[in-house]
Amino acid sequence: MKKKVLLMGASGSGKTSMRSMIFSNNPASLTSRLGATIDVEQNHVRFLGDLILNLWDCGGQDAFMDSYLSTQRSVIFSHVGVMIYVFDVESREMEKDLEYYRDCLDGLSQFSKDANVFLLVHKIDLVRDTERNAVVQRKAAELEKASGETSVKVFGTSIYDESLYKAWSNIVNTLIPNARNLSKHLRIFAEACSATEVILFERTTFLVIATSSRTDSSDAFPSGPVVLHALDPKRYERTSELIKAFKQSCSRLREEFRSLEMELAEFTAVLDEMTKNTYVLVVVHDPVIETAAIKMNICMARKKFEELQGDSLISEK
Repeated sequence: MKKKVLLMGASGSGKTSMRSMIFSNNPASLTSRLGATIDVEQNHVRFLGDLILNLWDCGGQDAFMDSYLSTQRSVIFSHVGVMIYVFDVESREMEKDLEYYRDCLDGLSQFSKDANVFLLVHKIDLVRDTERNAVVQRKAAELEKASGETSVKVFGTSIYDESLYKAWSNIVNTLIPNARNLSKHLRIFAEACSATEVILFERTTFLVIATSSRTDSSDAFPSGPVVLHALDPKRYERTSELIKAFKQSCSRLREEFRSLEMELAEFTAVLDEMTKNTYVLVVVHDPVIETAAIKMNICMARKKFEELQGDSLISEK
């Protein structure tokens, strides 16, 4: 199954850099070596085994944008699953950017009415920490107004922190067939493990596919209730970043990353393969539960999650 992902925005907005980080595992420090995209650069990325993301990285120079919106219009905007439009947070030509963006929305409405639209306010690392939330909110309001009746989701992103992984996890989640069914069974698995939280990651990118957290603080373990508000709201994306960095370190040592176990005073965590295309992170606060029991539950759940993943992809073909 193939899903077309359209990556658009002005030249220099950072489209190619983010693509190389998410799908090629390149560190942020190497993105400065990437050249400008000429016309359209297509890449096919295998995601979750049988799901192929057909990435169309479209050069943002004016000549190319004018071509996309005229002679190449039907080719560019046909069969799009997701359009990601990237705006440089410090763009000095915002009016022109918005004009091109609205023209792209017209192209989608003509050829791909059901496409999801994500807007990334990129390079927020250039904005002071104390001002970032206000800037992103202001930009989001401006972009939502420019989008008219089109439903959009706006994220502030940077290649230097976890915000990029959060945005792309949300994006790919819309492309995963039957994602709700995966989440449902992940909750069942979490209850079987008496886990505080379970997170399912895609194997290569380590983007978040599904999560299950205890939302009711009255759910008490033998050792007492868990203080849920102490969990870091950015924990999913930070975990993605850390594990990808650790995998790269293993590769440099010519070792293969397989699993990770942590037993701390506050909690126990196990990261292991769930299926051939996913990893699962299980976090448990009950000190009575051993890591061996968690790993056994993961082992017993593998067959079911392989079936769920296969069934969801087949159902969409």
